Amino acid sequence: MALDCKSGRGLNTFIPTIKNVLSDKIRAWENKGMTGRTIKVMIVGIPNVGKSSFINRMSRQNRAKVEDRPGVTRGNQWFTIGKGFDLLDTPGVLWPKFDDKQVGEKLAYIGSVKDEILDTEHLAGRLLEYLRNDYPDCLCQRYKLKEEEIAAAEGYELLELIGRRRGMLISGGEINTERAAATVLDEFRGGLLGKLTLDKAEDGVNVRI
Repeated sequence: MALDCKSGRGLNTFIPTIKNVLSDKIRAWENKGMTGRTIKVMIVGIPNVGKSSFINRMSRQNRAKVEDRPGVTRGNQWFTIGKGFDLLDTPGVLWPKFDDKQVGEKLAYIGSVKDEILDTEHLAGRLLEYLRNDYPDCLCQRYKLKEEEIAAAEGYELLELIGRRRGMLISGGEINTERAAATVLDEFRGGLLGKLTLDKAEDGVNVRI
């Protein structure tokens, strides 16, 4: 079921769909005299993907703590979103080990892995290389770059280009690449580079969402 927490698109189908899926269970409750029994649904997913944002939209309140970084939800919390319908907000969960390095990188790009344990300059550089190859128009438009500038540039060089373009200079005229990396990651995670995806459709064509 496709839902959009920003626009609200599809949210009104959530409760009816859940009740339809659980129709046999609800009927069994009613046969036992438990009419109106509360349906409890657990919201589970990797960190920083919008579980709390979804709950806030469904409950029409900002009660679940939301920030653009992993680890904000510290414990399980119940929220009532309608008559006889509760949602459980849970802390994000990750695999104990990534067999595919690219999976770990993609999770780091979107902020599901804490930046404190990563080399953010290397991470931002890898992200910029991906954007250069798959979304050069988004990259150029956001950072006022030219395609010929980015065509052969490596990740760290792209980071320096952006830092210079944004005036992120320190003493001696050197570029503050650490600050540039933080900016790139924050703006990517905030959707400021446009609508794009890190995964491809089965036919190999990028799908923008």
